[in-house]
Amino acid sequence: MDINQLEVLIAVAREKSFSRAAEVLGRTQPAVSQAIRRLELEIGEKLFDRSSKDGTLTSSGEVLVEYARQMLNLRHAANTALREMKSLQHGKVTISANEHTVFYLLPVIEEYRRQHPTIKIEVQRGAASRIPDQITAREVELGVISFKPSDATLRSVSVLNDELQLIVSPEHQLAGRSSVSIKDLASETFIAHNAPSPYRQKVIETFAKYDTRLNISVELPSLEAIKRMVETGIGVALVPKLSAKSEIATRQLVGLSVKEMKLERKLNIVYRKNSVLSHASQEFLRIAKELGK
Repeated sequence: MDINQLEVLIAVAREKSFSRAAEVLGRTQPAVSQAIRRLELEIGEKLFDRSSKDGTLTSSGEVLVEYARQMLNLRHAANTALREMKSLQHGKVTISANEHTVFYLLPVIEEYRRQHPTIKIEVQRGAASRIPDQITAREVELGVISFKPSDATLRSVSVLNDELQLIVSPEHQLAGRSSVSIKDLASETFIAHNAPSPYRQKVIETFAKYDTRLNISVELPSLEAIKRMVETGIGVALVPKLSAKSEIATRQLVGLSVKEMKLERKLNIVYRKNSVLSHASQEFLRIAKELGK
C-alpha cells in the first residue's frame, strides 16, 4: 500500500461517499474506486460495505483507517521536522575537541546559541589523534584539531591561529615583562602537560638548540590543572595562548612571549569530504569562519 491509497481511504471514510471523496481530492470517482479496489486486493480484505450507500467501513476498514491516520500524521510530523531543521528551528551539532581546542569553541558556541537558541550543541572530548577516526566513523559531524589530517576522505578548514605562550603568576619576577629570552628561563621550574605532542617536542628541541636547560619538575594531565598550579607560583608553563586568554584578561596569570620560540598552531575544523553536512552543522561552520576573520 502507498500513501496515496491511504489518503483516498481516509477521504472516503470521512466523506462517507466515493463521489464526495473524489471532489475533495480533485480526482474522478472511477479513479477513487480503482484506488480502493487495488488496496483491497493488496490486503485481501473488503474495506467498505458496498451494499450501503453511505460508505460504511467494514471491520477491516475501520482497523486500516486508524493506522492510515497514524501513518499520515507521522508523515506530516516528519515533513515538519525536516522544514524546522532546514530553517534552523530544530537540529543538533555534534563536535569532538580535545582539551586545548575546546577553548576555541566557547565563543563560537556562544554566538551560535545567540543566533539559534533551539539547536542543541553536543561536544565530546576526544584525543586529538582519534578525532579524525571519530568523524570517519560518523560518531560526530565536526572535529576541531590543531593539525591537518592525512586522511584523504576528510576536508579541513582553517579557522584560527594560536601559538604557545609562557604563563607566570602575577607575583613572578618576570611578570612585569612582555617578552623573555630562552636564556632567561634556564633557572625556571616548568609545569608541563604529560601527553606527548609535536609541540612539546619542538619546545624540547628549541631549548636544546640554545643550549638551555629545560627543567620540567611537574607534569599534569590537564591544562586547567597546569594553570591553577602556575597561579600559585610553583612554576611557569608554556601553553596554547587561547587556553589562558580569560585568566590573562583578569590578571590571574601573566602571558609573555619567548623571543626564540614562535610556535604557531593552526586550528582546523574537519568533516567528511563526500557527505552532506546537516543544516545545523553547516551554520556552525559558517559562524566559525565568520568569527575567525
